[in-house]
Amino acid sequence: MRKFIIAAACLLPVASMAQTTYTITGKVGKLQAPAKAYLTYRIGSTQHTDSADLKNGMFKFEGRVESPVQASLRLRHGNEEARKQAADMLSLYVENKKIRIESADSVKKAKITGSPLNDDYVRLQALLKPAKDQLNALMAEYNAKTAEEKKAPEFQKSFGERYAAANKALEPLNKKFAEENRNSLIGLTAYRSVMGYDIDPAAVEPEYLKFSESVRATGLGKDIAMMIDGARKRMVGSMATDFTQNDPNGKPVKLSDFKGKYVLVDFWASWCGPCRAENPNVVAAFNKYKDRNFTVLGVSLDFPGQKDAWLAAVEKDGLNWTQVSDLKGWQNEVSKMYGIQAIPQNLLVDPSGKIVAKNIRGEELQTRLAELLGKTSK
Repeated sequence: MRKFIIAAACLLPVASMAQTTYTITGKVGKLQAPAKAYLTYRIGSTQHTDSADLKNGMFKFEGRVESPVQASLRLRHGNEEARKQAADMLSLYVENKKIRIESADSVKKAKITGSPLNDDYVRLQALLKPAKDQLNALMAEYNAKTAEEKKAPEFQKSFGERYAAANKALEPLNKKFAEENRNSLIGLTAYRSVMGYDIDPAAVEPEYLKFSESVRATGLGKDIAMMIDGARKRMVGSMATDFTQNDPNGKPVKLSDFKGKYVLVDFWASWCGPCRAENPNVVAAFNKYKDRNFTVLGVSLDFPGQKDAWLAAVEKDGLNWTQVSDLKGWQNEVSKMYGIQAIPQNLLVDPSGKIVAKNIRGEELQTRLAELLGKTSK
């Protein structure tokens, strides 16, 4: 077995590992090497991957997680093409227990035992299956269309309406499961799927607090608590929380450096298509009002190793305002502080430091700035 990331838990005494580690044993037919199993999960911005050779269909993974985490188990049967390799995959939750996975021919059809959390996950997937089957059927219909057929306005309208309706059907199912499983991480996972991204803390927090303390202490539970706190920080009418982050030259920049001006704090990234599509509108607003006590502060959610891509996008899109980033992607400290879960997003901060608008884009951005700063003379 080869590990790409070795957990610090491997250094713990053997006696303590017995109760604080996971063991995943699998049996898939009588597969032999070069058949290989891959276990992958993400903690924060770090992806953990473990691999194991198969012998007489058997494989085994061992490790430790601080709290249960969703993972994927992929089985490569031999030297088949990559597309087929990727197809045999099972989604599961890794927790510090003895987990058993068994199937006659593929992990995709495997039965999971030894983990109450995975029992809950299987129940949720069974509940959602009819609605998800409908979504998959719609996507199959879409993929079968030619490029020209996909562009037809009538088809786009019809497909969009049908897909939205099918997707909406998942919401009451997830809500029902969440209400009936307040002591399970899977219940919280179901609730997270209906929360959305720009949340109302007054609506979300009471529901969140109905989950058990142990569930709220999981990684997802802590993430949602941060989302609620961040949503409060970015509420219109609240004072913007100050922050410091470096510009491309390594110079620290504070939000408070712009006090006395209207500043649009713009969360974006070079890899974000909708962000790049909105940039011309932000550029137009900046050029129109930059001499009228207004500026923009860009906060990039680019990932490690993407500094060149970030700066290239700044230059290509003509973003002639201050840019900052810690190049941590979704773990960007400023975005975490403000509970940013999707981009593009923005906050409009007035000269006193108060948030006066948020997520204003397109024509709405121009209209709001005109109201606050007045129309420029022709």
